[in-house]
Amino acid sequence: MVFEQCLIPDVIKITPKRHGDARGHFVELFREDLFRSNIGNASFVQHNQSLSRPAGTVRGLHYQVAPAAQGKLVRCVRGAILDVAVDLRRSSPTFGRHVAVELSSDTDVQLWIPEGFAHGFCTLTPDAEVWYAVTHVYSPAHERGVLWNDPELGIEWPVAAEAATVGPRDLVQPKLRECAADFA
Repeated sequence: MVFEQCLIPDVIKITPKRHGDARGHFVELFREDLFRSNIGNASFVQHNQSLSRPAGTVRGLHYQVAPAAQGKLVRCVRGAILDVAVDLRRSSPTFGRHVAVELSSDTDVQLWIPEGFAHGFCTLTPDAEVWYAVTHVYSPAHERGVLWNDPELGIEWPVAAEAATVGPRDLVQPKLRECAADFA
């Protein structure tokens, strides 16, 4: 596995090695010892999977506040997505900046997003399925969000706002500056 820091160093792109032959392929997706030595300790307590039918579906930008903040290990198991992590750590020099990485079932690339980041994605193909492991269980009382197309974030989504398929709650999330009290 190759562990690469993104433009925001705490967000890590993980590229596993694919072993293939005439039968197909095998990929080692997670090894605790490698994860610990390259990223640190993380205990995954819940695994999630989502299916988004139309290309151009946007989910996010979601996060949970303490004491239920989540780190996420994200992988696209079918199709392709543009995965986005926004730094919400007020004390960070990269506060408000984001990382965008294409994840695809063709490459097996994964993205580690630590606590303190909002997460979202846009599907690049129809019927995209995304799997992610999280370090804290889902807690509705601690769930928050940032408006996916907040202009101050400067995210270049691969779909125009008027063409995006977005869920009702994601259409009314506050802008980053409106939810600043959530950030440490």
